Formats: sequence, C-alpha cells, structure tokens
Amino acid sequence: MVFVNLIVKIFNLLFKTVNIFYFQLPFYIILGLFKTRKFKEAKKLHKYAVMVAARNEEAVIGNLIKSIKSQNYPSELITVFVVADNCTDNTAKIVREQGAVCYERFDTKKCTKGYALQFLVEQIKKDYGIFSFDGYFVFDADNLLKEDYITRMNESFDAGEKIVTSYRSSKNFDDNWISASYALHWLRTARTEHRARSVLRLASRVQGTGFLFASEIIKNGWNYVRLTEDRSFCADAVVNGYRISYNNEAIFYDEQPTDIKIEMRQRIRWAKGNLQSFTESGGKLFWHILRGRKGPSDKSKSRWTRFKESLKYRFMSFDMLTVTFPYPLLSFVRKLVVDIMAVITLINVGFINDVGFVSKITQSVMDIFGVSPFIEKTAIGFIFLFAVMLAEFVITWFCSMCIAVFVFITERKRIKPIKWYKKIFYCLCFPFFDIIGEISMCIALFSKVEWKPIPHNSQVKIEELEKAEEKTYLAK
Repeated sequence: MVFVNLIVKIFNLLFKTVNIFYFQLPFYIILGLFKTRKFKEAKKLHKYAVMVAARNEEAVIGNLIKSIKSQNYPSELITVFVVADNCTDNTAKIVREQGAVCYERFDTKKCTKGYALQFLVEQIKKDYGIFSFDGYFVFDADNLLKEDYITRMNESFDAGEKIVTSYRSSKNFDDNWISASYALHWLRTARTEHRARSVLRLASRVQGTGFLFASEIIKNGWNYVRLTEDRSFCADAVVNGYRISYNNEAIFYDEQPTDIKIEMRQRIRWAKGNLQSFTESGGKLFWHILRGRKGPSDKSKSRWTRFKESLKYRFMSFDMLTVTFPYPLLSFVRKLVVDIMAVITLINVGFINDVGFVSKITQSVMDIFGVSPFIEKTAIGFIFLFAVMLAEFVITWFCSMCIAVFVFITERKRIKPIKWYKKIFYCLCFPFFDIIGEISMCIALFSKVEWKPIPHNSQVKIEELEKAEEKTYLAK
C-alpha cells in the first residue's frame, strides 16, 4: 500500500505543479472581458500575398476568392496564390477562372497542409521572390473574408506587428451541436486568450488559418510540415523573438464539421500534431525561459529597457510552452490513475465497507447471494470509484457549460440569432468538445495518424453572412 499511496501522491503533486504554471489564464479571462488591443488607421498600404492550400475544394474555393477580390483594399496590392494539392476535381480550373495564381502539386507521400504550403512558398520564391510582398496571409479554402478584413489586418501590420491572427467566426454555427461546439471553441479562444495577450503585447497563437506574417518570417522557406503546422509555427516564432498579435476587428468565417466521425478524425490529428509540436519545440521554449533570447544586444537601449524586454521574452516562451504542453493527456491520466489507486487502497485497508448507505445496500445484496468478502469489497470499490468519477464529471461538465454561456453572452453581438432553447442545448453539449479532446489525445499517443482533408460543402456567400451580422448588430 505504501507503493500505491506513493503513486497517487506523485500524480497529484505533478498535476498541482502543472496547474500552477497556468496561473495567468484567469487573469487573461478577466482582462479579455473588458479589453482588446485597438489599432490606428494605417499610414501605408502594404502589398500582400494570400496563400491557400486546397485539396478537392471545388465547392468552396470560388467563394473564398470572390470574398478576397471584394475587399475594400486596393486589388493591385493583393495577389492570391492557391496550391491545388493532389486534386482530382476542378479546383485548379476554378481558381484560374477566378483570376488567382494556381500551382498544382502531386505528392501522395508528403501530403500534409504544411508540405503544400512549403511547395507554394518555393514556387512564389522562384517566380516572384519572397520579398516582392510585405506580408503573407494564410487561409483555408472554405474561408470567407469580411469586406474590410485586409484593411483591418493592414492596420496591425502597419503598427509594426510581424505576425497577426484574427477573429474567427462560423459559416454554419447553427447546423447542429457539433458545429456549434467548434464555433464556441474558436470564440472562447478569442475572448479568453487572444484579447488579453494582444493588450499585454505577448504572443497569442495562430490556429490553422486566418493569420498574417511578415515576409522575413519565411525568408528561409516554410519549414512547418507537421500534422499541425500552426503549432510548430507559433512555437518557432516565439523562439525567434516574435510575438503574435491579434486584431479583434478583422473577421473571417469558416465551415465547421457536422459529423462526429469527421470531428474525431480531425481532433485526433490535432492531438497528434500537438504532441509532435511539444516534443519538437518544448525543449527550445524551456531553454529560452532560462537563458533568454540569444543575439546582439541593442546598446542604444538602457540596461533597464533591455532587462524588461528580456523578462517579457522569457515570459512569452513560458506562456507558449503552456500552450504546446499536452495538458488534456495529463489531466485524463491523472484522473484515471488516482481514482483507481484510491479505490485499491480503500479496498485493501477495509475502509470501503463503511463508506455509507450505498455500501451497506451492496453488502446486503452480496450476502444474499453468498458472495465472498473479497469480491464484495471489490464490487463496493468499483461502485465508489464510479461515484467519485461521476462527481468529477459533473463538476467538469458544469464548468465547461458556464464557459459556453460566457461566450454566448460576451459575443452576442457577433453571433447570429439562435433560438433560446437551441442555445441551452448547445451549452449542454459543449463539454463534449473538451471530453473528445482528452480522448483524442490518448488515442493519438498510441496510434499512427495520417493527414486527411476535411470535406467542405457550404455554399453560403460572404454577402449573406455580412447581412446576417448587420441584422444581429442592429437588433442588439
């Protein structure tokens, strides 16, 4: 029993220690409730390239390009590049008909989105030159941009930000509880993470699509080819001293999955990519927490200024390390191991027989059937385990529901009208999103995961979404 108790104590201590490292999150939530960074009108109109990796996206790619062409930003300063990656449909044809530059790629061995972007960057470098553009946008084929999206992002870029992410809304929020959970997740991230970090001039994180970076970031090519290239991109950016800002006024929309099988496939890929990113970048981030950023010091700055910058950089590295750390995996394993070990301990010391009314009923039933004392104690132990896990589950469920309610309230002006009973239903279902995340992390740990495209079929156009948003804003 000494060994069992030791294991329980080690897991609890490890979990409590890790939780301490997330001390900043409640502060981010409070600050983000009231503040986000505002950007002044840009003095200069910068030249941008838009990069899109598309695989069999003929149903949606045309609407994306149209929304880019309809921007209130000078069209001569925007060039759209699409890589038709292993396509077997009319994606390339539609892209060219819409006036965008299309490169076709066929490589079934290296088939992640990261490899497609790597190929696209190489083609741009060869045909145009990386520094022909001041900055690069990355979008998915199913995205749609609000009319002033690039104008807003240009304000952040002109303010000196090298990497900027934006506000991610949903094309199909109200399709079902799965799409609603995804939409609430993206809005949760914006409200509880992006807003505060932008105010504090820290590094937020990009999430696959809807972000902008300076050309200098890819002067040596696009080197992020893992299952989740965005995680690797973020960690590497912080290691190299770049912060990731956020523009709350730059709004784009994307299509959310509506099928549980598709969600599981995507979430397992995310989880595997998260684990890869942590093993790849975790050590670098930790090392930079200890030593700060390596490089020539700016003698024109005072010692106090250099100290503050070093301190902020170390904290950015720490903050990004908490983002890449596979917390859901630790949480799931801790709950499982500690609960089982606790029950084993109780069974062996004999205390489990006196835990209350339920155990007495179970004991009476066992006596009727002549069950041995060992089996009797074991059965009561499992009942106790179930009760403990149920209590933890209810508490976790309630907290996650409260987050969904929080998002619905704080983002009400940007969420299209949804019937009240559906909102309640979506809040009740939202905890499944985080539970699936934990399960996916455990599956990803022991399985080989391949990148597979997520199907997109929504025919909604940006004009429809903007009209719906305008009506929502006026109504509220």
